[in-house]
Amino acid sequence: MTLPVTAVRVPGRSAMSELRAVKVVWQREIIRFFNGPLRILTSLVQPFLFLFVLGTGLSQLTSGGTGGLGLRTFLYPGILAMAVLFTAMSSAASIVWDREFGFLREMLVAPVSRGSIVLGKCLGGATVAAFQGLVVICIAGPVGVPYAPGLMLGVFGIQVLLAFTITAFGVAMSVRVRQMQSFMALNQLLIMPLYFMSGAMFPASNLPTWLTVLNRIDPLSYAVDPIRRLVFSHLDLAPAVQARLAPGLTWGGWHVPIAVEVAVLAALGLALLVTAIAQFGKAD
Repeated sequence: MTLPVTAVRVPGRSAMSELRAVKVVWQREIIRFFNGPLRILTSLVQPFLFLFVLGTGLSQLTSGGTGGLGLRTFLYPGILAMAVLFTAMSSAASIVWDREFGFLREMLVAPVSRGSIVLGKCLGGATVAAFQGLVVICIAGPVGVPYAPGLMLGVFGIQVLLAFTITAFGVAMSVRVRQMQSFMALNQLLIMPLYFMSGAMFPASNLPTWLTVLNRIDPLSYAVDPIRRLVFSHLDLAPAVQARLAPGLTWGGWHVPIAVEVAVLAALGLALLVTAIAQFGKAD
């Protein structure tokens, strides 16, 4: 006797199903983040150490070269980028965990496009990283930066864009990595050089040629510099001091406007998203 075979119906793809997939993946990243309060606290330790311990400890050595500006105030724009940078990369690392525990395979067989999964991952990572950046924005007052609404909105907007770009970069990298140890090694190999070459710890002018080249090709520079210029535009500084400490990036002598820097960061984020989707399409 032949038993009847039950038909299995796989729902067809639609715009609504793809948006639902993006939402589910995004929501999963948010739940995972807020279910780990220890992770939230530890991700803020390094920015706070750089800002308050390093900034306070070295302020006596650098006070003569900053025109009276506190070192913590000078470092603050770079710390705003740091808070986003490390959290975004940590969010991207979740793909490696998903692969090790088999959840990635379950997502890959879902009846949705892999682009929707990647977009949800990038939006989720950008959201949690932007939240960490918002926490650092809230301590602007103690480091001598005014709580000007326009400044806060401008800085937060750049942080969101940076968070998305770094998350997309991390996703593209983590898709090809099968072990968390390998991902962490790559993370340390790439992230710290990107941070230090971006000009987060020093003005981006009068540098040696080799460091100038590295600074201009560092994508993080196009987030740190506009944040610093926005912050310094709201400080009461002599024009000579502001020109020395926040000179802005130049391309062959051309002073790059903030709008162009933000556009470069946005274009890079879009390119990395496309790359991440292409890499994710080869995942197994």
